[in-house]
Amino acid sequence: MNTYGKNFTITIFGESHGPFIGVVIDGVKPGISLSEEDFSKDLQRRRAGDIPSLQEGVTARQEEDIPIFISGLLDGVTTGAPLAILFENRHQQSKDYSAFKDQPRPSHADFAASAKFNGFNDIRGGGMFSGRMTLPLVAAGVVAKKTIGKSGFNLNFKAEISSIAGVKEEEKWEEIIHSAKAEGDSVGGEIVCTITGVPAGKGSPFFDSIESQIAHLAFSIPGVKGIHFGDLASSLKGSEFNDAIIAGDGTTATNHSGGINGGISNGNPIVFTLDIRPAASIAKSQETFSFKTGKIEKLSIGGRHDTCIALRCPVIAESVAAIALADILL
Repeated sequence: MNTYGKNFTITIFGESHGPFIGVVIDGVKPGISLSEEDFSKDLQRRRAGDIPSLQEGVTARQEEDIPIFISGLLDGVTTGAPLAILFENRHQQSKDYSAFKDQPRPSHADFAASAKFNGFNDIRGGGMFSGRMTLPLVAAGVVAKKTIGKSGFNLNFKAEISSIAGVKEEEKWEEIIHSAKAEGDSVGGEIVCTITGVPAGKGSPFFDSIESQIAHLAFSIPGVKGIHFGDLASSLKGSEFNDAIIAGDGTTATNHSGGINGGISNGNPIVFTLDIRPAASIAKSQETFSFKTGKIEKLSIGGRHDTCIALRCPVIAESVAAIALADILL
């Protein structure tokens, strides 16, 4: 399904090379000022990433990404009705994708989507499985942050790249991305997101735990293959992982648990890490099955693709966290 939430609900729609993509958000409090400018910083971060020196690793497809408000906004203020936001797709190159019906890209959603939708899925640009669909997620994140603030909570969301291709030293990332692009290949990365200001006692045990809600949305980000909260627990002993409480407000000496116990916030920063896979669409020659010939054939993928999709993921991680917490806190 393309809908998430109970109290703060989002529905994303559209496809990468269709005329529009967008989001409908329900549960937005009335009286929130909202304009194009409120979206510009986060949408720019999604387009280009946070590190200018690594621009080579970002797709050449550039869209204006100007939000068009269809409902729920009057005179620049939310009305309380469902807020619908559209974005135009103007710079599609659909011819690059026609061959993938017969010869699905390895590790892309082409084959699985065709099996699911009996071959009727829009394969252009990856259709609904494209990274382009993170645009309405980021737009919803902007609204979620404002809604959380309107509800009286002072939260801060900060995500950043912690490694690329397994390398944590930032000074090496430019060369890693340059080499991968020159080879027609791609690389993955890790994103660490930290959320401060969440009061203790928020969230629920079991199926609606804070981890469950954030993870639910995190896996809607194309390319996310894993998530963990706090430190990687399996590598530590109990005496090393346990967080000693050192104050009456629940402050702990360490934060190995990532701010959550029993699915409920403990008042410390919530921290989670996302594992982002290398992009499936690469120019480097591969071999994969052709449904046209019935044989394994060579495949070289053209078009405009990211060398490292993790570069554009920090703001998306912040956005899904904000959407989940808006649903939890409202």
